[in-house]
Amino acid sequence: MKLHRLAVSGFGPYAAREEVDFDLLGADGLFLLHGDTGAGKTTLLDAVAFALFGKVPGARGDVKRLRCDYASPDTPTVVELELTVRGRRFLVRRSPEYDRPKRRGDGVTRQQAQVSLTWLAGWEGEGHTRIDDVAREIDTLLGMTADQFFQVVLLPQGEFARFLRAETAEREKLLEKLFGTERFLDVEKWFREHRRERRAEVERLGLLNRDLVQRVAEAGAEEPPAVADPEWLSSLLKRLDEDGREAGQRADEALALRAEAERAWQAARALDERVRRVHEARRALDRYAEEEPDLRAWAAERDAARRAAVVVPALAAADRLA
Repeated sequence: MKLHRLAVSGFGPYAAREEVDFDLLGADGLFLLHGDTGAGKTTLLDAVAFALFGKVPGARGDVKRLRCDYASPDTPTVVELELTVRGRRFLVRRSPEYDRPKRRGDGVTRQQAQVSLTWLAGWEGEGHTRIDDVAREIDTLLGMTADQFFQVVLLPQGEFARFLRAETAEREKLLEKLFGTERFLDVEKWFREHRRERRAEVERLGLLNRDLVQRVAEAGAEEPPAVADPEWLSSLLKRLDEDGREAGQRADEALALRAEAERAWQAARALDERVRRVHEARRALDRYAEEEPDLRAWAAERDAARRAAVVVPALAAADRLA
């Protein structure tokens, strides 16, 4: 925020119109606002606060007492502030609610509070004339409420100590909003969430690693170690490699024994087949020996039948002749 010009009229101790050119005062980068007690230094700061927020800090916050008691009835109570915020230059003109003498007759009349915001550079638009619209626009541009502005920018007498004594959360929230540290909070939140995700991932991988260690130890016929470091895994793999080579040699030996046993089995099978055939032949001879008498009787009966077969026709012819 950069102030360019401040004008007050009938405001506080300033009965007539007075202007302060901040561009001229701040041409060298810094300027000092000083003077005797009661000279109106605080009133200028009050005028800046009133132009922006419609109220002043501290015990002087009663805007109905902002009009100068010595101002002419024809002199309005007005504060004009020209400033630049976030590259937008605009003019705020604000008047408080106050009572002024009637121009005709006796008594006073109520002058209603008024405000206007006019864009000068950096932004296009018609500006605002409603109090709510101007307040919303200024809050958006400054990023601070009136109380926060009073605590951080103006720090009126007696309020700085209150700011220092404020709760840590309150000061933290105010300073975060003032200096735009939301992005750092976003980064911190990202790191926090990233840490939580990575912790969950590490725990998941730890469980997976423990399961794998148990399975590897079981496969290696060992008890799982308390800490499965690469040295343990290297020694286990080395031993398993040696066991694998030994198992390969034993497998080759077993294959050779199997081949030899296969050949012996085939020879035994052939021998068994020959023995079986011999046994069957012997059993057949034994049966033939038992049946030989019957076979001889059957052969004699066969031969007699053959001889009788020649005589049967002659016998039949003799029977016919007889």
